[in-house]
Amino acid sequence: MIKINFNKEKSIAALLFIVNRLKSADLHKISKILYYADQKHLVKYGTPITGDDYCALDHGPVPSKIYDIFKAVRGDSLIPTDEFDKYFSVNRSYIVRALIEPDLDEFSESDIECLKESLEENGPLPFDILKKKSHGKAYNSAHHNSKIDIEEIVKEGGANKEMIKYIKAVAENNCVFCQ
Repeated sequence: MIKINFNKEKSIAALLFIVNRLKSADLHKISKILYYADQKHLVKYGTPITGDDYCALDHGPVPSKIYDIFKAVRGDSLIPTDEFDKYFSVNRSYIVRALIEPDLDEFSESDIECLKESLEENGPLPFDILKKKSHGKAYNSAHHNSKIDIEEIVKEGGANKEMIKYIKAVAENNCVFCQ
């Protein structure tokens, strides 16, 4: 299994980027937009945007550490909120509102490209369509509530064998993805 390293600052910037463009969104929509943005970036460029682990929950893939951040801001976690409540507000229905603009310096041009593509493709979709769309081969390859293997995510996204080899090589040799 390919191990990835979570980039907290870039993940917060990605969340702010998405929520500011949607004005407000629920955690489900944000999770799916991030999932497909990370998938696109991995398939095209060999690296993720957020570096988060995606878990196979009931309504589709959910970014594990980002979900923990939102639970903390909402008050449903033991994680202190001081670090995150300046960025977001999250109500009881998991509607997220951005409190500031994202730090665009966190992104490469390719990060922004993939975030915008995922927003265009998935932002307008209703809950039931997003849920169905995200329950693909990668999702179904994982046990319920377990991590989805990055290799399965990129295969589903259309990565060829050379790109999968590249992603593995980067993970093994450069530790870009190491935890």
